[in-house]
Amino acid sequence: MCGIIGYIGQREAAPLLIEGLRRLEYRGYDSAGICVISDAGKFGIVREVGKIARLSEKLIKHPVKGTSGVGHTRWSTHGAPNHDNAHPHTDCTGGIVLVHNGIIENYLELKAQLLAKGHRFQSDTDTEVVAHLFEEQLFKVKKAQSSDAAILAVARAVLSKVKGSYALVVSANVWDGKIIGLRKECPLVAGKTQDEVFLASDIPALLPFTKEVVFIEDGEAVILKPGAHAPLYKLTGQAVRRDAVTVPWDNLMAAKGGHKHFMHKEIYDGPASFEDTLRGRIYDENIDALLRELGLNRSKVKGLGSINILGCGTAYYAGLVGEYIFEHFAGLRTHVEIASEFRYRERITGPGTLALAISQSGETADTLAAMKLLKARSGVTTAGIINQIGSTMTRTTGGTLYTRCGPEIGVASTKAFVAQLATLYLSAFAFGRVRGVLSAVEYKSLCDGLVHLSSSMRMALQRFEPLAKDLAARFQNAKGFLYLGRHVMYPVALEGALKLKEISYIHAEGYASGEMKHGPIALIDEQMPVFAFVPKSSSVYAKTASNLEEARARGAKIIAVASEGDKGIYKVADHVFESPKSMTEWFDPVIGVIAAQLFAYHVANLKGLDVDQPRNLAKSVTVE
Repeated sequence: MCGIIGYIGQREAAPLLIEGLRRLEYRGYDSAGICVISDAGKFGIVREVGKIARLSEKLIKHPVKGTSGVGHTRWSTHGAPNHDNAHPHTDCTGGIVLVHNGIIENYLELKAQLLAKGHRFQSDTDTEVVAHLFEEQLFKVKKAQSSDAAILAVARAVLSKVKGSYALVVSANVWDGKIIGLRKECPLVAGKTQDEVFLASDIPALLPFTKEVVFIEDGEAVILKPGAHAPLYKLTGQAVRRDAVTVPWDNLMAAKGGHKHFMHKEIYDGPASFEDTLRGRIYDENIDALLRELGLNRSKVKGLGSINILGCGTAYYAGLVGEYIFEHFAGLRTHVEIASEFRYRERITGPGTLALAISQSGETADTLAAMKLLKARSGVTTAGIINQIGSTMTRTTGGTLYTRCGPEIGVASTKAFVAQLATLYLSAFAFGRVRGVLSAVEYKSLCDGLVHLSSSMRMALQRFEPLAKDLAARFQNAKGFLYLGRHVMYPVALEGALKLKEISYIHAEGYASGEMKHGPIALIDEQMPVFAFVPKSSSVYAKTASNLEEARARGAKIIAVASEGDKGIYKVADHVFESPKSMTEWFDPVIGVIAAQLFAYHVANLKGLDVDQPRNLAKSVTVE
C-alpha cells in the first residue's frame, strides 16, 4: 500500500508521475517506482528503494519515454522494502504492469496455484499474484482484447479469484494504451483536463494538474484512454454516470508555505482550520443544517440514549475530549473506544445509540470495519467526523461532518486534531441545545467562546514558539518524558506524548495526573522531565498542582502549560507556557495542545529527524 498515480495525455509521463508521487509522500513509504508506456506499447519500469529523490536520480541515468504510465510509493506489508518488492509489478511475459494498494488476503493460496502452473515470481509481495492472474486470463482471450467490454471481462474474472482490499491500476500491452483502475475498500480518484486523464489514490496527487475529480466507488472500474477519455463502469460492465467534483483546495495548500516542514506549517494552520470548521455551523440558526450533515434531525437527537465514539491514535484522543463534553453539555452517556479493540469485544448497542467515527483520512481500516459492524445493528445511527472529501468512511456512515483542514501532509496529525475538537464542540453544544440541557443564553455564550478561540490560538502560537525552541534545546537528549493532565486535559496529555514519540522517537507516556502515584511515580528522578497541563480555569487545578509538587520533590524538571497571570505555578514548575485565558476550562484543550505540538516539532527538528515522514509510520493506515 501507499500512493498511486496514473496518467494518459500528450506530455512526457515520467515527470508528471514523479510530481504526483511527491504529492503523496506524506502518506509514508519505503520504496517507489514508475512504469512509462511508450508509443509502441513497451513498458519502461524504473524502481528504487528509499525516497522519490533517489528514483528521480535513477531516471536521469535511465530515462523512460512515453506519454502514459503509472507510479507507486510502497509502504511494506508483504516482503521487505527492496528493489524486487517495489511496485510496479509485472507478469512472466512482461506484457502486464500494475500497481496496488491494499491487501490480497488469499495470495499464498493463489501463488501456490500459479507456481504449480509454472509461473515465475520476482517478489515476495501479495500484489504480484494479481499480475500473474491477469496473464492467465489474457492468455484465454483470443479476440477483441482491447475493447472496454473485453478489459472489464478480464478484470472481472481476475477479481473473482481475489479476496481482500485493493485499489488496482493495470495496463496490458494488448490494450492499445488503455489503463484500468479498480477499487474495493481502498481509495481511488480520477481527474481530467481537456487533453489528459489521471488516476490517483488521493486528491493531492492530482492538484498540480486538475481540480475536477471523480471518486471511484467500491465495485467500480474506470478506464483511462488516449484522447482524454475516462469512462466509468460497474465491474459488471454497466456504464456509470457521475459528475465531477471541484476540489476546494489549491496547489499552495499542499505546499510548505515558507515553513521548513509541513508539520510546522500545519500547526500554524490550526486556527484557520478551527475557524473554517465552525463556519456556517454555529449558533441557533444553523443547528438544523449541522444535524443534517450528521444524518440526524432534532427528533433523533432527542431520542438518543448514548454515543459510541470510535477512532485510532490522534482521532481516538480527540474522541476522549468529546466524551467529556458530550456528557457535560448534552447529557448523553458517552463511551470512547479504540476502533481496533471495539471490533473484538461484546458490543452492547441498540436503539438510541449514535456511533460516531473520527478519522482524518476516512480510510482508517479498523475504524471502517468497526463502523460497518455497527451499521448492521438494528437501531444504531452512524455518523463520521472526517477530513478527506469522498473517502470510504463518508459513504459508510449515515452522515459526515467534515473538518475543513485541506490536505494534512505531515504524518503526525496537528491541524486535524484541533478541527476534530471544533466539530465535537459544535455537535455537543447543538445536541445540548436540542435536548434542553443548554438554555439559549448558555448556548450563545459557548458559541461566542468558540468563535473567539481562533484568535487565542494565534496568540498562543506566537507566545509558545520561542519557549518551545528553547526547551527543545534543553531536553532533546532526554531518555523519556511523562505527560500529565486531569479531567479534559488528560486526553491532551495522551496526545502530547504521542506527538513526541511519533516524530522525535523519545519514549513518552501520558497519564491522568491522579494516576501518577499508582505506579509512574517510580520512574521519576532527575532524568525524567514532566510535561503537565495545569490551566488555572480547571476545576482540578489545585489537585494537578499538588501532583506536580510530588514530582518536583523527586527531582523532576517540570514543564507546565498554565494560564497567563498564574504566578503560583512558578512555585512548582521550572518552565511555563503561559496560555491566553479562555472563557471556560472546556476550551483549554484547543490551546494546550499547541504547546505540545510545537515542543515535539522543535525536538525532532533539532535532532535532525524526518519530521514529516517519521520512520515506520504512514499517514493513512488502510490495513489492519
